[in-house]
Amino acid sequence: MILSGNLLIITLVATVDQLKIPMFFLLKHLATSDVLLTTCVVPMTLEVIIKDEGRVSLAGCITQLYFIGTCSCSQSFIIAVMSYDRYLAICNPLRYSSLMNSHIFSQLIIGLWVLVIILMSSEMIVEFQFNYCDLNFIDHYFCDFGPLVKLSTSDISALMLQDFVISIVTIFVPFTFIIVTYVCILVTILKISSIYGQRKAFSTCSSHLAVVCAYYGTLITVYVVPTDESSTNMNKYRSLLYTVVSPLMNPIIYSLRNHEIKRALQKMMATFKTFVR
Repeated sequence: MILSGNLLIITLVATVDQLKIPMFFLLKHLATSDVLLTTCVVPMTLEVIIKDEGRVSLAGCITQLYFIGTCSCSQSFIIAVMSYDRYLAICNPLRYSSLMNSHIFSQLIIGLWVLVIILMSSEMIVEFQFNYCDLNFIDHYFCDFGPLVKLSTSDISALMLQDFVISIVTIFVPFTFIIVTYVCILVTILKISSIYGQRKAFSTCSSHLAVVCAYYGTLITVYVVPTDESSTNMNKYRSLLYTVVSPLMNPIIYSLRNHEIKRALQKMMATFKTFVR
């Protein structure tokens, strides 16, 4: 279901001319990130659930952690850029077309992917240099950062500091930026005199706001809630929220809340029926 929904979004945005605008261009990259995250995590998760165990090499474990971090951080930046897109559309509509063109967006997307790859690669290089003890059991559905670091016999203080800085750059800064943009959006919407105008303005960002709540809500649940013995055991279940539930919800949110996606899907289905006949 995750792959079908996100691949459908990618196909629609790539083939339907009406969807070739900045917001859906970003949505396509968000769906691509969801596909990569799903194919990286879910197969091992299913193996662990079905067999009650799973086996992976140290190199494979660190590589999986690298791709999970890359996909998660890229999602954070993409969602932040989507909030900026909504900010311009509502607060500065006259400058929207000049500030949000395909050339600027292409450079922005390439830049954020390069930044995330560099940050995650630097962390992975440090992890490969660590020594790991004979106790090689991880009580998790996949190779997450916390369980893997616990197996190291090396001094992890530098890595923890590096991970904290990367988290600030890739999670906290985009989240703060999103809050600021939505405060500006809310202020602008409240200045609109008519109720109909307010509803129409809010509807243009309601889908993105739902995605923001789903993504950051799951991250806060997993990583910000204080951990004790019981919550540590619960984290492996909570982690399924951002690795499974969030990628599943994103295409559903945009399919149900976005009229352009609905019309594009109806157009595709009509074309398919005509072709079959």
